Amino acid sequence: MNGASVTHGKQRRAVLAALGAVLLWSTVATAFKLSLEALTVAELLAFSSLVSFLALCVVILFRRAPAGLRQWPLREYAHSALLGLINPFAYYLVLFSAYDRLPAQEAQPLNYTWPLVLALFSTVFLRQRIRRGVYAAMVVSFAGVWIISTRGDVFALRFSDPLGVALAMGSSVLWAAYWMLTMRSTADPEEKLLVNAGFGSLYTLLFLAITEGLRVPSLAGALGASYVGVFEMGLTFVLWLRALKLSSTTARVGALVYLSPFLSLVLIHFVVGEDIAASTLVGLVLIVAGIAAQQVIERRSAAAEH
Repeated sequence: MNGASVTHGKQRRAVLAALGAVLLWSTVATAFKLSLEALTVAELLAFSSLVSFLALCVVILFRRAPAGLRQWPLREYAHSALLGLINPFAYYLVLFSAYDRLPAQEAQPLNYTWPLVLALFSTVFLRQRIRRGVYAAMVVSFAGVWIISTRGDVFALRFSDPLGVALAMGSSVLWAAYWMLTMRSTADPEEKLLVNAGFGSLYTLLFLAITEGLRVPSLAGALGASYVGVFEMGLTFVLWLRALKLSSTTARVGALVYLSPFLSLVLIHFVVGEDIAASTLVGLVLIVAGIAAQQVIERRSAAAEH
């Protein structure tokens, strides 16, 4: 087998892994909404985090010896303890609270703005320069946020649910902060994901025990938490990391992410039963268009500099 065939095979596996991750992520907004009918926010947070950790243990530790974790310096474990506090604990607490207050069709695209926040964080904390075109792209995306938040009544300054909107947007800030801090780690990404999840599941179970007390969930609640834990918090990230590792460039699989919010709206309509508002669709198109334009501008700028 020549080199071109090997490269083509790796790229095909990368695309398949990325498509698998995207399709699974498309289902989670629906899973959040249905699970919150059977569980409280704290229960969904705790049980799904625990399932996520157990699923990652099975997938990662069964594929490799855990020797790498024993070689971690203490500061790496301390770093994971902090990251676990941000994600899954704080991030999903805020995100589930947003879904508990907002229709799924509003919470999902508002949470999708995290790449914009990450770009702003990169400017402030990493001193990266943002080009004028990127600022214009951000304005387009935030116009979409405004349309969704006001349900199309853009001049009335009346938000559908101010706290719910703030929570959904706040979740994007927490997610961007998590990835900013993750970039500083030199540990294996899958092992890092596992240890972060371990700390996070501990925090979430303690939070549930203190605030509401532990109880056995209903069958519907257990199934919902299991689905969220496996396919939102756990295995889907392993699939995505594998796609990035196999792909010749990040861009070749990264563009597939833009399918997820639109597929998610289809499921929200047919499974959850929400009538998708025109303002949601218009706002989501603007958000995705702005994010896509931002990334195209940044890639072209990076290519020009080299």
